[in-house]
Amino acid sequence: MTEKTRVSTTAAPAPAHTFSQGVRKGPFVQVSGQGPVDPATNEYLFPGDVAAQTTRTLENVKAIVEASGATFDDVVMLRVYLTTREDFAVMNDAYGEFVTAHTTSGVLPARTTVFTGLPREEMLVEIDGIAIVG
Repeated sequence: MTEKTRVSTTAAPAPAHTFSQGVRKGPFVQVSGQGPVDPATNEYLFPGDVAAQTTRTLENVKAIVEASGATFDDVVMLRVYLTTREDFAVMNDAYGEFVTAHTTSGVLPARTTVFTGLPREEMLVEIDGIAIVG
């Protein structure tokens, strides 16, 4: 039986509530939903700029993936939560640029995009993910 372990890094924001940044069990890594937060200050960044928020959020996801012992190439699924459908094209462009640059294998992660309310008004995007350490 493989032990479940907490994934933690100072390169991503500390959890604001009672959950882990990520959890690893065997080769599976689940990254908790991340937002556009500066890990050094815990401040929300880039109000009103969904492209910059998407990039910062993906940087946080990547940091947690790497803290688990995986690489961004090991990410098999990303879920994007947006507050408004009108931000989709801009988010998609920023997302595509980041994911393409950090996926050296050329096999991009699967993705789902959901439109919903988010916990903080200044958050335009939240992203979580799954990696399988290979």
